[in-house]
Amino acid sequence: MFINFMKYIILGIIQGFTEPIPVSSSGHLLIFQKLLNEIQDIDFNLLAIITNFGSFIAIVILFKKEIIDLIQSFFRYLETKERKYYSNYKYCWMIILGTIPAGIMGLIITKLNLFDFLEENVKFVGITLLITALFLFLIKDFKGKKEKKDITFKDALIIGLFQVVALIPGISRSGSTIVGGMFRNLKRETAFNFSFILYIPITLATMIIGIKDLLESSFSSIQVLLYFISAFFAFIFTYIGTKWFKQLVKDGKLIYFVYYCFVVGILILLFL
Repeated sequence: MFINFMKYIILGIIQGFTEPIPVSSSGHLLIFQKLLNEIQDIDFNLLAIITNFGSFIAIVILFKKEIIDLIQSFFRYLETKERKYYSNYKYCWMIILGTIPAGIMGLIITKLNLFDFLEENVKFVGITLLITALFLFLIKDFKGKKEKKDITFKDALIIGLFQVVALIPGISRSGSTIVGGMFRNLKRETAFNFSFILYIPITLATMIIGIKDLLESSFSSIQVLLYFISAFFAFIFTYIGTKWFKQLVKDGKLIYFVYYCFVVGILILLFL
């Protein structure tokens, strides 16, 4: 029992810490599922939904001030048409636009089960980590010039299309959207902030869809406790990981993730 308890904690930490950084949290859950062997009475799809809720709460708390400011500005502009609210009003529409491509493709992929054959393929995670390393390497020295007020609807749409790539199992959502933002000449911090605000609606939609699976599942009191513990550790380590990642992006140290993704990708292809 103690070993199972520790495995849930480890998986919560893995999900939490890898959710905000560009290394794919779902891919790492799969890797550690293989390394830790099978865990009795656990549904990894449900674990991903529940721990992702912990990560979601952490991101919302970290960006609470900006989220509130955006929502207030959006409705105040609709009401008053005052110019001072327009920038945030426009930004809200760009978030919506950036969410649409992944939203549409996500529904298509779910309905057609397009990637089901890849979801437990750990070798494929190795390949996607190498792809992630390549793209991070290409933009590692980008600084960009565009600030929040300079983002265009074209930028938002293209970053949204980069988010579609993250629907492929093993591709990092934060990595793909930050790469997209930096390719569009956004400043590092601007790309980071847009990526994580973009995370909120797409993740909220994914969790709402996942509620059906939760309602159809039956849990013992022990399972509920274990899932809650995983979600709690995911929350804590997403909070820590996001703040750490933000500082690395600001300092232009994405090269660390290039090394990590390359080394881990090679090790997976060779040994798992």
